[in-house]
Amino acid sequence: GGDHYYRVKHARGHYVYFHDELRLIPNTNPPRFIGIWRDVSTEEKALEQVQEYSSKLEKMVLGTVTAISHMVELRDPYTAGHEARVGDLAAEIARKMGLDIDTQYGLRIAGLVHDIGKISVPSEYLTKPTRLTVSEFEIIKTHASNGYSILKNIDFPWPIAEVAYQHHERINGSGYPRGLSGDEILLEAKIIAVADVIESMATNRPYRHAQGIDKALDEIRRNQGILYDTQVCEAALKLFDQQGYQLAG
Repeated sequence: GGDHYYRVKHARGHYVYFHDELRLIPNTNPPRFIGIWRDVSTEEKALEQVQEYSSKLEKMVLGTVTAISHMVELRDPYTAGHEARVGDLAAEIARKMGLDIDTQYGLRIAGLVHDIGKISVPSEYLTKPTRLTVSEFEIIKTHASNGYSILKNIDFPWPIAEVAYQHHERINGSGYPRGLSGDEILLEAKIIAVADVIESMATNRPYRHAQGIDKALDEIRRNQGILYDTQVCEAALKLFDQQGYQLAG
């Protein structure tokens, strides 16, 4: 016995879907079977429509999030592409860690909006060509909590708002804005944190030239298990050291 699905091409060119169910009739000698064929074309068509709608919805979400990301970049042109590069790297780190496809995609989205709170920061601070003062840096730091406030009411299937809130937290409790530590920090936020540090150090900033990928990776090696999650760091380092991963231009 068993169930099977068939796709048969109709003479008119379209496909028809059948499901057959074959069952043994008990207490028959020789064994006898009963077979039931059922046209499931309507169900298959409905499933295809749901999948098509889901795909369109996914593209719409990605398009909307990308547009939001570009809004941040317009106010901070020195970091153009930063959000996308962080999302790409975070997704690759997650893949290296063996996390599922859905988590990888969620991290790509989180990367695109993790700095959305910078919309509320004066642009002259974001583009200042010299080091920020203590008070200016305190204002910059509000972008994490402001990002959470902006994103918290959007019903993402991933913890996007909380990741934006936590991406500057550090596992020893020295980060901001809440001084979270260890398991208080979401794994997704730990991944975005490492991707953010690598990308930020490896590229230009208003107040300094790029420090380069080698220095960025040295920072991760030196502080893995201290500031950054060990497993996340190991996955990130393997990506660059063993697989030759490169940040997008």
